[in-house]
Amino acid sequence: MTNVSSKVPSMSCAPGERPGVRGSATPRLWTPPLVELTPETSYGYDVIAFARDVLDQPLDPWQEWLVVHLGELLPDGRPRFRIALILVARQQGKSHLARCLTLYWMFVEQVALVLGLNATLSYAKEQWQLVCQTATGNEWLRSELPSNAIRQTIGEECLRTNSGSRYKIAAANRKAGRSLTVDRVLADELREQHSWDAWNASYNAMNARPNGQLVAITNQGDDAAIVLDAIREPALAYIETGEGDSRVGLFEWSSPPGSDPTDLQALAMACPDLGNRTDPDALLGAAIRAKRAGGLELASFRTEVMCMRVALLDPAIDPDCWSLAATSSPMDLAPHRKRVALCLDISLDGSHATLVAALEHEGQVHVDVVQAWSGYGCTKRLRAELPALVAKVRPRVLGWFPTGPAAAVAADMAKSRARGWPPRGCTVEALTTETTAVCMALPELVRAGEIVHAGDPMLDAHVASAQRLRRGDGWVYQRQGTGPIDGAYALAGAVHLARTLPAPAGKLVAL
Repeated sequence: MTNVSSKVPSMSCAPGERPGVRGSATPRLWTPPLVELTPETSYGYDVIAFARDVLDQPLDPWQEWLVVHLGELLPDGRPRFRIALILVARQQGKSHLARCLTLYWMFVEQVALVLGLNATLSYAKEQWQLVCQTATGNEWLRSELPSNAIRQTIGEECLRTNSGSRYKIAAANRKAGRSLTVDRVLADELREQHSWDAWNASYNAMNARPNGQLVAITNQGDDAAIVLDAIREPALAYIETGEGDSRVGLFEWSSPPGSDPTDLQALAMACPDLGNRTDPDALLGAAIRAKRAGGLELASFRTEVMCMRVALLDPAIDPDCWSLAATSSPMDLAPHRKRVALCLDISLDGSHATLVAALEHEGQVHVDVVQAWSGYGCTKRLRAELPALVAKVRPRVLGWFPTGPAAAVAADMAKSRARGWPPRGCTVEALTTETTAVCMALPELVRAGEIVHAGDPMLDAHVASAQRLRRGDGWVYQRQGTGPIDGAYALAGAVHLARTLPAPAGKLVAL
């Protein structure tokens, strides 16, 4: 079986054919072709006909558009895209697309080896089993299979055709593809590759194959998705500038940056199957719940359904609510010194330290960065400058976390009591048993609109990097495996102290 009809039905977009909002068959971002795409310049037309006429499992309009573009050929017949990166929401038919491509490569192109990758071997095996079931259940494909076509030994799973084409699977780890020479790699959920081990093992297995092609299908991820980011960013730059590697293709169905989760038009850009198998009402209901819940649920909805990148999948502080809390005219805290609280914290590696001030005023807590120190050895400057800073601000209280990296500096400060430390009218308070409560309270105050900040870039970055670290029934901010987040800790501590300060002496407290 080597020839497939290249007559393909019109690939007009599905949106508009039925009433209501429908998914877009065309991605929001895509690498333009170098030539006009025809049956002579793209193998994708053959894939469409193969799925329709041989498998009797036609592709959806978005899948047809995609295979035509990722199947673009160079003048010498090689695939134009050595790497094709596809971003699309979950449950849009990725498994069907992967199955059709795999079977086409094996039975029509008759490549020597197709390698399927997934985060775990069990996930990869599910897709492999679907391919095997389709091949053995189809009259035409079954005739191209030898009697020993399927090998099911764990770790050696393989489907083989009479032509010698093989389909093997592997988990996405450092062994994926090693010792093999691979013609096609189909990498599912690239966002789960948090190191270069699997990529280096599988992609380099195509080095001896001029016609090799790696197709990666995924939804978006967070800062941990380093391979996805490294492939997407230069591909996006090529789309915008025309400069760079023309053999890396990006085809991205995603909601525009900043989209509201409940915007059905934005969801349609990420969910090309919306209005077909994807129920708009059900999707909108999930969006409403995610938006209300925030945190991990909202971040997951953004990455998996909207295909929007987030800094963290489990952010401690809702990024949208934090952005809304910024003001261009911050309150001057100086006239309210008797109600100002300071908190100091230091990064885990000692390369950054932050001093934050907070004041509760008329139902809101106003926060500001007093001073930040950066660079290795910055704690020496902190020790030298902190007494004068605190004396200048004249806060009611200065706090710190004794179980954190600030412990050493605080211990040194304690030795300075004889030299006028702390300044008159200021107490120093260790935040000990309250750490979990302090960390958990801040996100709720931000969400409730009770925090006001000046949009300091450093503090914004630290807040954006703070994610939850579970401790029993509560959580704190995770220090390991992230950038500096001492600003987030100092912020939480200052807010806590400002809200728990007793009323100034001589003033009545309304009950």
